[in-house]
Amino acid sequence: MPLQVSDYSWQQTKTAVFLSLPLKGVCVRDTDVFCTENYLKVNFPPFLFEAFLYAPIDDESSKAKIGNDTIVFTLYKKEAAMWETLAVTGVDKEMMQRIREKSILQAQERAKEATEAKAAAKREDQKYALSVMMKIEEEERKKIEDMKENERIKATKELEAWKEYQRKAEEQKKIQKEEKLCQREKQIKEERKKLKYKTSTRNSASRNLAPKGRSSENIFTEKLKEDSIPAPRSVGSIKINFTPRVFPTALRESQVAEEEEWLHKQAEARRAMNTDIPELCDLKEEEKNPEWLKDKGNKLFATENYLAAINAYNLAIRLNNKMPLLYLNRAACHLKLKNLHKAIEDSSKKFCSLEGIECQASEPKLSHHIPCDLHVYIHMA
Repeated sequence: MPLQVSDYSWQQTKTAVFLSLPLKGVCVRDTDVFCTENYLKVNFPPFLFEAFLYAPIDDESSKAKIGNDTIVFTLYKKEAAMWETLAVTGVDKEMMQRIREKSILQAQERAKEATEAKAAAKREDQKYALSVMMKIEEEERKKIEDMKENERIKATKELEAWKEYQRKAEEQKKIQKEEKLCQREKQIKEERKKLKYKTSTRNSASRNLAPKGRSSENIFTEKLKEDSIPAPRSVGSIKINFTPRVFPTALRESQVAEEEEWLHKQAEARRAMNTDIPELCDLKEEEKNPEWLKDKGNKLFATENYLAAINAYNLAIRLNNKMPLLYLNRAACHLKLKNLHKAIEDSSKKFCSLEGIECQASEPKLSHHIPCDLHVYIHMA
């Protein structure tokens, strides 16, 4: 049950009442204030202040200020008059309950009205904003339409001007062509006149010659010209087939039998090695090639992934242990990982494979021939 607070103080004027209420060490955020025109309640657990006011007040303009463990209320009176007491005396419990319920109903109705007013104001604001946006969009649309219309008029004018220019250019070309044709016709007429004059002079000069021999000679020359013209070629098509090749060299430069034998041996050897290694079951055909694995290890070494590079070289060595470069590259990876004994061991195997020496893995005999800095890994194969 909350404790009623009675140690409060109040003062008044004809228009306002000033009420000071101590909070008694309670946190400010735990304080709840409820005020209507006839009822004032302050709940700050475990304390409770409740006052049934002597006369109605204007609760909308009244104020409450919290600070220094005190709440100071400024209550403005609806009627300017002096109060005899702050609260009404001689009020029984039923009347107090009715005042409380009436105050709660008034507060709820006022909150509902405020919510409805706020919602109505929000709707009005939304309508106004929508109308403004529609107006702006309409103006923008009209502006865009005007710009489009202006651009269309401008483009139409430019097109008409271009068509007029083309028409004039065509007319000019036509006039020039007609002038050239006229000149050409004049030249042809003049040439015909000159040729006619020449033929007339020749005929007059050669009237004494026999026409029979000349006619036979012209027939002979025409036959020779007809015989010298060849007949047109017949239409045909040529098909070219290329021989499929595994090796990059041309067929005329290769020995087919030796190449086929080499390919057969390589396939048999790869098949025999793949059956002994269970790790190769899930690999692709290109991933079972030692050369491909060596290139993969070189790429991993370049990206400083030395452990993955060692795994690639290990699988390549299991596939083909006759490639010295695999031992050399794996030695470079061990050197990067500070595995000096393994680096010396792989380097010894590399030199042994180059010189045809059988090396012991536990006692590398060529370790004293390897320089301390081991720069061989720089030139990766």
